[in-house]
Amino acid sequence: MDSQFKEEFKLEEPTKRMRQRKKKRPSKPVFKPYEQHQMMLLPPCLDELIEEKHMVRVVNETIEKLNPEALLETYKGGGASSYDPVMLLKVWIYAILKKIYTGRQIAKALKENIHFMWLSGNSRPDFRTINEFRSKRLQEVIEKIFVEMVLFLADGKYIDLKKYFVDGVNMLADANKNSHVWKKNTERYKKAVQKRVHEMFKEIENLNQEEEAEYGKKDLEENGEENQITSERIKQQAERLNKIIAEKSLGKKEKKKAKQILKKLENKELPKIEEYEEQEKKYEGRNSYSKIDSDATFLRKKTKELLPSYTIMAGTENQYIINYSIHQSASESAGFKSHLEKYYKSYKKYPKLISADSAYGSEENSEYLEGNKIKNYLKFSTFHYENTNAYKKNKFHKDHFPYDEKTDSYQCPNSKEMIFKEEVETRTQAGYKQTIRKYQSEDCSGCPFAGQCKKGKGRRTIQINSKLEYYKTIMRKNLTSAKGIQLRKRRNIEVEPVFGDIKWNQGYARFKLRGKAKVNVEMGLLSISHNIKKLSLAVN
Repeated sequence: MDSQFKEEFKLEEPTKRMRQRKKKRPSKPVFKPYEQHQMMLLPPCLDELIEEKHMVRVVNETIEKLNPEALLETYKGGGASSYDPVMLLKVWIYAILKKIYTGRQIAKALKENIHFMWLSGNSRPDFRTINEFRSKRLQEVIEKIFVEMVLFLADGKYIDLKKYFVDGVNMLADANKNSHVWKKNTERYKKAVQKRVHEMFKEIENLNQEEEAEYGKKDLEENGEENQITSERIKQQAERLNKIIAEKSLGKKEKKKAKQILKKLENKELPKIEEYEEQEKKYEGRNSYSKIDSDATFLRKKTKELLPSYTIMAGTENQYIINYSIHQSASESAGFKSHLEKYYKSYKKYPKLISADSAYGSEENSEYLEGNKIKNYLKFSTFHYENTNAYKKNKFHKDHFPYDEKTDSYQCPNSKEMIFKEEVETRTQAGYKQTIRKYQSEDCSGCPFAGQCKKGKGRRTIQINSKLEYYKTIMRKNLTSAKGIQLRKRRNIEVEPVFGDIKWNQGYARFKLRGKAKVNVEMGLLSISHNIKKLSLAVN
């Protein structure tokens, strides 16, 4: 049975029993219509091609809501028509957000990029117009536009202008690292030239018999005039020498000598003195400047290099920049008062409180905050050190010496009295006067703690700044309060991320323009752009 079943239902070989299928012909590829020269009944509207929540719309809407009056006032009537300044401002702001920083690149984008074309209304200013608008036109009004932006944020409740977090950063200038001019070198070279010129002046006196009779045996050095040799005095002496040469009574040898002196004075020494005098004008209290950008100062970086830079101070609230200032000194503390004065000039009021790191917690700054009724949450330089075991266990630190108000004296760890010695006045870099009281131990001989307590062979001396100690007490109390701890934590995510965004995310670690006024424009545009970026994240 099994064999019969198998025979009847014997399967054919696979190749024979499989149904033969016809092979399908491959279908032709189908493409979407592509007609380069297709005529359109109506031109396309660029607005339809821009996404509803695109950054370019936020830029457009924000700038439109600002008061353009200050910008419009920079244009005079008459003459040829100008490109709309509000349009140029929008284009610059959006360009910065897209990391486009040159006029040529912006001019190119206005022809190729649909977002720029929409934002500009298809206007196509050339790169000269774009650059001139930034470097010249905006110089007069950038700070007013920035303030308008901040007030717009305040009206929208994004900020309230009550809390203020401030910090500073060094940004590279548009100058070569080898373009330095040092103040000490200028003083040294000028002194050498003055010494040579002084000797020439004495030779001129010997040639001028009338002057010699007037001065008698006194020479110029005895009159203290060597260091007073200026370009103006050299010109006067050159004029006198010309008169001496013109005199017929002067011998041939003397006349030749006079001409040699005159040639050196006018062609060699005078240009050098004029150069050094010009350099001295440019220092403006600094120790260096750059030949390429004379407003830039050589500041030391974390890499230990000295590079041409500006110090930028900025104040933020909710990571919005609400104030900025440009400084030429490495000291952030020295520029703190002028920074806050700019804040007051902008908003006609001060913030309720200020939080900053230890670079700002000085006596001068604390006094300024107290005088303007601003709550002081500045850190002083030793705030963190005071919380270490090294400080707490160091009985030789002056802070741990008991003070007796009746006798106005301190007591050292060996129970010796440290009596008041003298009071001296010092001045900070900004010219602020400080009063320091010095106290000295009666006798340190035979003290078992001398090696740990003091340096050198003399008696232990401590310096006390009573006013600073008073402000440190206030700062310490504020910083260690619940609110102070909260503000300290918040400060870490306020200003520093803003600088990080500008320098690293935006790739703007170096200014593109030269001169403090133009750098101020750049920083203004960067600040407005940053605020709009932050606003875009908030509204979307």
